[in-house]
Amino acid sequence: MSNLSQSFEERLQEIDAYLDLLDAFERQTQNGPPQIGGGPITAQQQKILYSAVYLHLYNLVEATMVWCLEAVAAAAAKDGQWLPADLTDELRREWIRTTGRTHTELNSDNRLTTTIELCNLLIESVPISEWKFERRGAGSWDDHQIEDMAGRIGCPMYFTPQAISGIKRKIRDDKTALALIRDFRNRLAHGSLSFTECGDGATVIDLRMIKEWTADYLRQVVDAFEQFIDSHGFITSAKRPVIGGET
Repeated sequence: MSNLSQSFEERLQEIDAYLDLLDAFERQTQNGPPQIGGGPITAQQQKILYSAVYLHLYNLVEATMVWCLEAVAAAAAKDGQWLPADLTDELRREWIRTTGRTHTELNSDNRLTTTIELCNLLIESVPISEWKFERRGAGSWDDHQIEDMAGRIGCPMYFTPQAISGIKRKIRDDKTALALIRDFRNRLAHGSLSFTECGDGATVIDLRMIKEWTADYLRQVVDAFEQFIDSHGFITSAKRPVIGGET
């Protein structure tokens, strides 16, 4: 199992463990209010516990994309073997965006300094060194943003019909699973939605289904990025290593 897949599965296991806890509480309700520490769990407390699943799931979504993008950047900088000219147009654009700080507010002197540094790297053909993609704002990831980002860097995405059917299905408030997860995370973070309101009407069965749709989709996102990296899809075809052969 690759580092990407392992990190993903470990984070997913945390969510499964939490859902198992909620499932145990829900089963207890068949014999009266669930108990913990010798006292009953109120309906409000149960809703609050349910609402936390959306936070766990968004944590998984954002972490997955951070890991995937960091893995691409690390592959481009590995052993200093690639020059900016070796990168595909799409990935070079992202490298320039970060290295040139094109989306950072700078005064005129700092902007000139950054531009000169970037030009020197290109003129001197300095190999790609450690870098990171420009970070998106917290709470911005859903399936559309994931697919847009993959397209932006030239990473092909292939999903099974089952994964597409699950992740594109509208399930609550006319939102798909990832849109709902992102929306609840942001509204909870900004205080416009209470934890009790977020968990109202939720069941463990519903939450597990949302988790399964999310996990199925994200696994295939991870697979796509792994294939992109392993096949050196971030390198121009002329410089791309031939599997089992030489460049």
